[in-house]
Amino acid sequence: MKLKSIFRGDTGIWVVFFLLSLVSLAAVYSSIGLEAYSHNGPGPTGLFLKHLGIVVLTYVAIILISKVNYRYFSRFAVLGYWMSLVILVILMALGKRWLVIPGMGQFQPSEIAKVMLIIFVARMMALKKDQMQDLATFIQLLFYIALVAGFVLPENFSTAALIFLACYLMMYLGGVNKKYWWRVFAVGLVVVVGFLAFSYYRYEKSIISGQVQEQVIERQSTWGHRVYSWINPNPDELTQENIARMAIARGGVLGKRVGNTIHGRLMTQAHNDFIYAIIIEESGFVGGLIVFILYGVFYLRCLRLAKRCEGRFGRLTVAGMGTVIYLQALVNMSVAVGALPVTGQTLPFISYGGTAYLFLGCGVGVIQAVAADEERKRKAEAESSAPAMELTPQEGEE
Repeated sequence: MKLKSIFRGDTGIWVVFFLLSLVSLAAVYSSIGLEAYSHNGPGPTGLFLKHLGIVVLTYVAIILISKVNYRYFSRFAVLGYWMSLVILVILMALGKRWLVIPGMGQFQPSEIAKVMLIIFVARMMALKKDQMQDLATFIQLLFYIALVAGFVLPENFSTAALIFLACYLMMYLGGVNKKYWWRVFAVGLVVVVGFLAFSYYRYEKSIISGQVQEQVIERQSTWGHRVYSWINPNPDELTQENIARMAIARGGVLGKRVGNTIHGRLMTQAHNDFIYAIIIEESGFVGGLIVFILYGVFYLRCLRLAKRCEGRFGRLTVAGMGTVIYLQALVNMSVAVGALPVTGQTLPFISYGGTAYLFLGCGVGVIQAVAADEERKRKAEAESSAPAMELTPQEGEE
């Protein structure tokens, strides 16, 4: 059996995903130690094997999804959207942030909503392709996006912002009225900056009055704490951010080689939020740059696929999935190098595996389903346009 029949879709995207998963296995194995021992779990090897299992399961999911006619996802999008929204509402009512899947651990339902919302928005824009300039269509799209982001926001500001921004960029690519788009973008930017500034001011004021203890920070003040720590870093404090910066500084140009991290064994989130810092510590600036380029190549392949895709639904789905994965990668890497406050976003297809890894992998499966369909159509067109072979008397005549 040919590999192409198994790994259907865009070859470049498969290569990038394969390389990222190799980086993931090496980086997770190097950095999982403290997390394993701090929870009295199965140890580093046990957690690594669990991560390996998730990676393999993600490959299986991508392969299976890539074999499905991607147009079926449009039909499922409405049900998936409302199901994910109901789960978010129920968890909010219960005051919980996580769902638990036996054998796979806990995950945030926003990971499901992230994928479902992109497919749903792509479906809506495909159905309303002739009304994309109308204000009513713009408001309707904005409502459905804001509804999901709004229910994610109270517990995870960064994920809500990421979901909203990715889908909002989809609206731009989908051809909504640019005048409305830029106005709402400007208002949203002011609101986000104002929220962060207010959170910073409130947290700073509470510190001065002695009302905040570092061990017990109310959820509403979390972002104030993060922004405050980012603007006013304490170099003498042993925080995750400071350790990550020390790891990057130690890495230098070529790094200390895989498995030789020191700082990865001092952080509880070295295998998740700050895994990019460990990659740089072990493989240096060169290794960090390669990972950065891999995400860029992945996104460019998605945009290239979207550009040549004939179906509007497929084009917008690929653009949306590629955008949310690329944005999440940029956010994580920016946090690791200190360019952004801590957000809690994992590095796609590299951070320690779980349902978040798997669900984003399903998104890649959808991308590959679109790519496989486009490849099939190109082959069919090439065969139909090929000139008929002229038969010789010996071949065509008795």
